[in-house]
Amino acid sequence: MDNWTSTLNNITKQTLTEFGSLTSEQLNWKPNSNTWSIAQNLDHLIVVNETYYPVFASLKAGTYKTPFIAKIGFMVSFFGKTVLKAVQPDRKKKMKTFPIWEPTTSNVIDDILNRFQIHQNELIQKIEAAKGLAEKGVVISSPANRNIVYKLETAFDIIVSHEQRHFEQAKETLQLLKRNTSH
Repeated sequence: MDNWTSTLNNITKQTLTEFGSLTSEQLNWKPNSNTWSIAQNLDHLIVVNETYYPVFASLKAGTYKTPFIAKIGFMVSFFGKTVLKAVQPDRKKKMKTFPIWEPTTSNVIDDILNRFQIHQNELIQKIEAAKGLAEKGVVISSPANRNIVYKLETAFDIIVSHEQRHFEQAKETLQLLKRNTSH
């Protein structure tokens, strides 16, 4: 379980190392209209992760209402495995995100790397605070769809894998940018 925070810290460090010297123009560069910029990838992670914050807060307050489907163990397991498989960093399968998680279509503001770093620290604190609940096997629903349920522990796995996935996607965009500017 301590792997989540160390992996998130590592992603933050790698993000700052890989993209820290880029200009705002480079961070917002896109090879085409169907590909997200580096900044959009980072913005997307912040947007997605923050949709979990109300869930974490209501769990902590003891006011979280678990949907009925969460009582069906095989559904919890099925959805958890399905979503986790969908967000793996290998990116063999292209995914379309839920509309609530779309990144901004315009240029992302200049301080995206700073915002990402602050966000990561906040996310780590929230995961640390909820570890006890994860160990108890608490079930939550996806912030995107109340009928998609999985264990809180799986949610943390999903968040971390999703971050790794988009870090890889941002690195691919950087490679395309380097190739594009070397001509």
